[in-house]
Amino acid sequence: MNHLPSKDRSPMNCVIAGGSRGIGRSIVDHLTSMGAHVTVISRESGGVDGNQNVTHVPHDFSKPGLDSSKLPERIDSVAYLPGSINLKPISRLTLEDFSRDLQLNLLGAVELIQACLPGLKRSSFRSRNILLFSTVAAKIGMPFHASTVASKSAVEGLTKSLAAELSPQIRVNCIAPAMTKTDLSASFITTPDKENALAKKYPLKRLGCIEDISGAAMFLMTEDSDWLTGQIISVDGGLSSLRI
Repeated sequence: MNHLPSKDRSPMNCVIAGGSRGIGRSIVDHLTSMGAHVTVISRESGGVDGNQNVTHVPHDFSKPGLDSSKLPERIDSVAYLPGSINLKPISRLTLEDFSRDLQLNLLGAVELIQACLPGLKRSSFRSRNILLFSTVAAKIGMPFHASTVASKSAVEGLTKSLAAELSPQIRVNCIAPAMTKTDLSASFITTPDKENALAKKYPLKRLGCIEDISGAAMFLMTEDSDWLTGQIISVDGGLSSLRI
């Protein structure tokens, strides 16, 4: 069972980039229901600031310039969820496409991590951690994903490098989902027939749902995963490892 720190101390402090909707919002809801305080950084609040345990900080990670003064003094866990699905043939991709995807998927994460490191180092949570997000396409290779996967593969490399550098004080892990039903993927799942056709490609014969990914995130952000670091966790219905 997921649990927050068992020590008798102040509630867990978490920073979630992209926590106003979708998977990020589900993570925020889980954390606050367990007594944590969450700082959500996103362009719009999405109403998440209606929760007394949430502080919303407006910021667009497609552009640099995060105001680190808005972050908590002590941080126990950080998750970076902003990302893109930019599917085009290589002949139609521009250098600007690659630059935009790199900024949102990788450089925004780097900016957040650098801003949060002082707070993480002040934490007394024995399992303080950073959670990043990649994609199943970084592992198995899919057509038309060149720009997105170039930046997400960099996120996986960043995960392993930081896990080594920040060990043993701070754990760093990454979730690599497959197609999950969110606002970001809605343009690819426009009818039940399209969803069924996509689902047939998966050993578990369904697409992912928000709770599949947020449940894995909760495991990695709490003491339940205290002996895991430097891992790329595939949450993909078996797509990356099974052929049936």
